[in-house]
Amino acid sequence: MLNFLRNLFGGTDLKPILDRGAVIVDVRTPTEFAKGSVDGAKNIPLPDLSKNIEEIKKMKKPIITICASGMRSGAAVKQLELYRVEAYNGGSWKKVKEIM
Repeated sequence: MLNFLRNLFGGTDLKPILDRGAVIVDVRTPTEFAKGSVDGAKNIPLPDLSKNIEEIKKMKKPIITICASGMRSGAAVKQLELYRVEAYNGGSWKKVKEIM
């Protein structure tokens, strides 16, 4: 159950993944993203994720997804994994911003 919640809301130690050059993808809406996010994050809203999969794959880096709470970023990880993209749920963008 604990692993399920970690995957859903983010609970992975992100520091080693960031050290490997991970790209942070904020899956919130552009309006939410404009109100604040992690420096350098790319905004690809969750409904547009599959349309941008080729761009994401070309990055050839691990992806850390973020959102407001971890729900949408968790759904994004599941989508990315279907395309064989190495992806991690960072959870809340505010939490990730604190560790950067």
